[in-house]
Amino acid sequence: MKKTILAIFAILVLVMAGYTVLHFTKEPSTKVSTVTVYVSEDQVFSEPILKDFEKDTGIKFRAVYDTEEAKSTGAMNRLIAEKDNPQADVYWANEPIRAEVLKQKGISESYFSPNARDIPARFKDPDGYWTGFSARARVLVVNNHVKDVPQSILAYTDPRWKGKSVITNPLFGTTTSHIAALFVLWGDKRAKAFMNAMKQNRTAISTNNGESADFVTAGQYDFSLVDSDDAVNRIRQGKSVKMVYPDQGENDTGCFIVPNATVLIKGGRHPKAARKLIDYLLSRETERKLAFADCAQIPLHPGVEIPSELKPIDKIKTMQINYADVAKKMVEIQPFLKTWMGL
Repeated sequence: MKKTILAIFAILVLVMAGYTVLHFTKEPSTKVSTVTVYVSEDQVFSEPILKDFEKDTGIKFRAVYDTEEAKSTGAMNRLIAEKDNPQADVYWANEPIRAEVLKQKGISESYFSPNARDIPARFKDPDGYWTGFSARARVLVVNNHVKDVPQSILAYTDPRWKGKSVITNPLFGTTTSHIAALFVLWGDKRAKAFMNAMKQNRTAISTNNGESADFVTAGQYDFSLVDSDDAVNRIRQGKSVKMVYPDQGENDTGCFIVPNATVLIKGGRHPKAARKLIDYLLSRETERKLAFADCAQIPLHPGVEIPSELKPIDKIKTMQINYADVAKKMVEIQPFLKTWMGL
């Protein structure tokens, strides 16, 4: 009898041990995927997209946003400093010029997202080191009291508008990129002549595109070259201004386009999650959301729904330039621009 009881007890111990092993091996993993993204796009516009990504995919994000004072350059410089010990997985750039700098410095990694197939080739790095999406156009914002509406950036040098125009400091932001693009397109001699003619025509200088647009809405100046979101926002606010896509004639240079750009960081700690985030940013739905947000960005995918204030990208004559060339030229012309500004 004693042997029988001991045998039953031994069987129960084995059964319970087996149940315990089975129970714990079936326990689901509690590890959650994460991705770290450095962001130059304004937080008010980028954060809702990142929260949607987290909700839709279950992947947590950690975002480091550029400050307004260090827009575009802050995140780029941080990525350069961290080259030997990358802390970010993805860089969401608000323009492709700094993305080109990261490529040239060996900080980014090639990735061809399946969601980028329909984005025009001119808005993508051919080697896959960055991919553009959701663009701003460089447009003229013009006060409605102006009867003879300027249609070209060459209006800055026209005596009719002497002392009546304003432009953002060309040492900063998208104005720097735009000026560098003109140097690439026209050559140094013509571009410098244009800049000097602007100065002779008493073009005023503002601190940023938003301030330029506000000067125009207030009637202090007739027009300014700004980003399309600056113009659209004033129109939506009911201000007395219109937006002009410049240089759309047959022999004109076209409108300079500034897309956002996704960059995969070489050596990032979460490469799978990073690629999923890039795929998400390059989706048609993300472009639709950014088109209807206050940033009013133009989708680069064909056929994406847009608000009435915007034109589809295929209806705009765009400047045919290589963003890699613009990135190199932007560095080259810094001494000239500083001299032009009297620094």
